[in-house]
Amino acid sequence: SYQFATPKIELGPWTSYSLLNDPKHMSFVLARYKFVAKMLRQNGRTLEVGCGDGFGAPIAKQHSAEYIGIDVDERLINDNSERLSKKIANLNFILQDITKPGASRLGMFDTIFSVDVLEHLDADKEKPFIEKSIELLHKKGIYICGTPSAYSSEYASERSKIQHINLKTAPQKKELFEIYFDYVWIFSMNDEVVHT
Repeated sequence: SYQFATPKIELGPWTSYSLLNDPKHMSFVLARYKFVAKMLRQNGRTLEVGCGDGFGAPIAKQHSAEYIGIDVDERLINDNSERLSKKIANLNFILQDITKPGASRLGMFDTIFSVDVLEHLDADKEKPFIEKSIELLHKKGIYICGTPSAYSSEYASERSKIQHINLKTAPQKKELFEIYFDYVWIFSMNDEVVHT
């Protein structure tokens, strides 16, 4: 009966669409957030850049003292705040483009991550996206960037091909992030299985 006494949480627009059209894809996304939660600095401040509809935010928050999700879509931020922030302590959503002025007001973070964001950015936006994110990272912080691989593009749907305009191979990702970090690890994922 305690489950029926728990307030219900409505799903966001992306998650609702997925549940109705491709429900098993939701398990892949949740597996990505589970991986992030295990890698992030436990009980630290966590920033998600490009939080979307907040589907994985509660998983990241479960291992963080504070979670902040930012996105450029005001509709998503308002919806996330209404659906999730009022029900989960220290889970907050803020309208912010990481590449625009004002991001520094968010403070410094122990972990910064983005899942399924970089591949949607024009190539000229990639560098400012990464550099402005890193400016908010503590010196010994952790940065996690999850993207689909260029290797999988030949199997992608037409919609995916249109939306994923900035795919990279594993060596290209490693080379990109070695510009900014001393230690870069590449992980791969097939469905819910993460491996090196």
